[in-house]
Amino acid sequence: MDYRNSQALQSAAGAGSQGKDPLAPGLSASRNMYQHPAVTGYNTQDTRSPTHPVAGRQNQMYASGMYGYPVSGGVALTAMSSPSPTATLPPYPVHPDVKFKKLPFYDVLAEILKPSTLMPVQPGRMQESAYNFHLTPQQATQIASGKDIVGSSNKLDYVIQAQLRFCLLETSCEQEDYFPPSVNVKVNNKMCPLPNPIPTNKPTPEPKRPPRPVNISSLVKLSPTVANTINVTWGSDFTRAYVVSVFMVKKLTSSELLQRLKNKGTKNPDYTRSLIKEKLSEDYDNEIATTSLRVSLMCPLGKMRMSCPCRPANCPHLQCFDASLFLQMNERKPTWLCPVCDRPAPYDSLVVDGYFQEVLTSARLASDCNEIQLHA
Repeated sequence: MDYRNSQALQSAAGAGSQGKDPLAPGLSASRNMYQHPAVTGYNTQDTRSPTHPVAGRQNQMYASGMYGYPVSGGVALTAMSSPSPTATLPPYPVHPDVKFKKLPFYDVLAEILKPSTLMPVQPGRMQESAYNFHLTPQQATQIASGKDIVGSSNKLDYVIQAQLRFCLLETSCEQEDYFPPSVNVKVNNKMCPLPNPIPTNKPTPEPKRPPRPVNISSLVKLSPTVANTINVTWGSDFTRAYVVSVFMVKKLTSSELLQRLKNKGTKNPDYTRSLIKEKLSEDYDNEIATTSLRVSLMCPLGKMRMSCPCRPANCPHLQCFDASLFLQMNERKPTWLCPVCDRPAPYDSLVVDGYFQEVLTSARLASDCNEIQLHA
């Protein structure tokens, strides 16, 4: 054996650990590659406490250039930037918590399109937005199979309807129907007829439409697999914002509302008797005292004897009107005003007067008597 080769092998064996293959001189050096001084537990010269290895690793992370700290001989990592607090946000909520006022002649069965803000998205006054909604299989079947003769018009119409409503964006109370200015609506690219503007002699810049819902059942695709699109064009207003929504409703008749009113029961006759005494005692301090009151049994609407006398609970007068005629009138043209004093008379405030109901059904009342006199 060559003496120089033998000496080289002995030198290589001395550099490695005892019992290792002398032909693998780089093993010790390669293992030292993993014994980096920055890694706790492998560095034999590490003087840090072994009970805090996590803190040691965290410090080395900062020292090695994480979180944007510079590294000697390398490139610093840039920290992730947070979203700008001045990013442009919509001026109004997309789906505001707006509640529409309940309509007496409609029972709401489902909310098809949540109340959505008419959001201005382009410069200029005239704006346009599109809204999509789908019908469930049950809703499509109910609307399609719900045609019948509705109301006093004797026309075939949808009993179960898809109803479009607009109102102001106001969440403090329930909102009545309110159309945006210069509004036009297309449902599935077909023009939707809206209530005609109210005629007026005042020089108003924008004609106002009557506050009514819009039946769009004939324009809706009655299929659960096809989307329906509503395109709304309107004139934006810097002082007001508007909301659009679609509901599935059931159309009621005046006869159904009359039956519901009767089912609520009648006002106690003693309440009307105490009201009569109060009316008669109001004039005691006057020079001419009132000793009697005359009350008509004729309805101020139909000029016929009442069959179901009612009046709003918040009206102070004794005079009643016929509930059936009042509901029929509001079915054709909803105003909900008391025909006696012109105060608001919403359906929920109507009560059947038990005292006058007893008078009208009394056997002592003559058939041709249309007025009674009440004494103290």
